[in-house]
Amino acid sequence: MNASLFDLSGKVAVVTGCNTGLGAAIAQALARAGCDIAGVNRSAPDQTAAAVQAAGRRYLDLRADLSSIAPISGIVRDTVQAYGRIDVLVNNAGIIRRNDALDFTEEDWDAVLDVNLKSVFFLSQAVARQFIAQDGPGKIINIASMLSFQGGIRVPSYTAAKSGVLGLTRLLANEWAARGINVNAIAPGYIATNNTAALRGDAHRNRDILDRIPAGRWGQPDDLAGPAVFLASAASDYMYGHTLAVDGGWLAR
Repeated sequence: MNASLFDLSGKVAVVTGCNTGLGAAIAQALARAGCDIAGVNRSAPDQTAAAVQAAGRRYLDLRADLSSIAPISGIVRDTVQAYGRIDVLVNNAGIIRRNDALDFTEEDWDAVLDVNLKSVFFLSQAVARQFIAQDGPGKIINIASMLSFQGGIRVPSYTAAKSGVLGLTRLLANEWAARGINVNAIAPGYIATNNTAALRGDAHRNRDILDRIPAGRWGQPDDLAGPAVFLASAASDYMYGHTLAVDGGWLAR
């Protein structure tokens, strides 16, 4: 195995939602592999920025609310202005709203779809146009979910959005593979982040989840580090449209 396949030295990655959780772990892993990072967040990503810089890479702090597509052109413009190019996009930013389907509101539906699916498409579109303008290859990594494969309960808009992410990943791969753009996704299993705090705090649900995971534990954000570097690197150059489950064996059960 040639370790240089995973070397991202000199690459530039845009990572959305990287102030905490999965996005923070992914941004830091890409930096350790050699990427400069443009982080897109609504709030200060102080710990992520410090970790990226400690790895010897540059961090560009971009503030944007991806509930609207209005900031997207500025994200691409500012990243290219700062770094000269974009090589990797990680669509990680997302929100979740929980309620029974009978009581779910239009507001909660639209809020989740706008961030978790609509902005994923339009940011991917904008970055793909930049890849093509650079006349070079590019990598797009979407963050899907176990609910891209399963229905779940009490999260109808999240399930719809993450199912859409899986389909969109395939569609964009079909259209852009011939242009040298790899579009793939990671579907995390049950990971200990802010989004799953309510589940971990519910003793009954927590027990049910752990009983189903063959690995016998909740995942940690760093469990996404290796898969993210793989999909951002030359090691995955012949992968297109695949959603990689990182789930402790959940889907195998």
